[in-house]
Amino acid sequence: MNIDEIEQELGAIQLSDSFFPTGIFATSNGLEYLFTHKKICGMSDILEMVRTNIIQQIGSSDCVAIASVYDFAEKNNFEKLIEIDNMVFSTKLIKEIRDSSVRSGIQLIKCVSEFVTNDEILNQYQKQVLGKNCHGVFPVGFAICCNALKIKKEKCMIMLMYGFTVSVVGAALRLGMIQHFEGQKIIHSIKSVISKTVKENSNKSYLEMWQFAPQMDIFQMSHEKMDSKMFIT
Repeated sequence: MNIDEIEQELGAIQLSDSFFPTGIFATSNGLEYLFTHKKICGMSDILEMVRTNIIQQIGSSDCVAIASVYDFAEKNNFEKLIEIDNMVFSTKLIKEIRDSSVRSGIQLIKCVSEFVTNDEILNQYQKQVLGKNCHGVFPVGFAICCNALKIKKEKCMIMLMYGFTVSVVGAALRLGMIQHFEGQKIIHSIKSVISKTVKENSNKSYLEMWQFAPQMDIFQMSHEKMDSKMFIT
């Protein structure tokens, strides 16, 4: 590996680390509601929840958006990036999930802009987000930040899905649903799903974005109405 490749790897590790301040650690993606109302229990149920989200929501929508962000960033077509941002925002049907995505996306952009100051696309995007000309949804912001750090498109998609998996597993641990060894089994088991999802979506157009997980939507909406909760979503 040359110096540039090593720096790209370090950038990927930095953005993937739960230490990075995006606030994702405070989300459970509806898991807290499912646990509280005894609709889910144990490792196998959590694994199925993660798998469903990756296949039916994140892969088919967020990862497709990431692929297009990379394509249009390479062409320096900023108008299309704004269009993708608006489309991703509109696909997030649950207000709590939508707001959380925007908060995390804006926080990510602000943080990366502190140490990556010479990327034109990142600077333009931050300016438009701060000017409220676009939303700053997390998948688009994540792709722009990864691109600014010279991280490859497929790796960016892997990082997004891995981050989601870890956030759910972390929530399950804090809720006392599983033990650490079981959490690692879930992460290992989901690797094949992530790999297949990357292969299926890495070359799709943003016009092919879709998501369909109505039961998860209902659970996430129900979480928003809970009187007492540990997690934002």
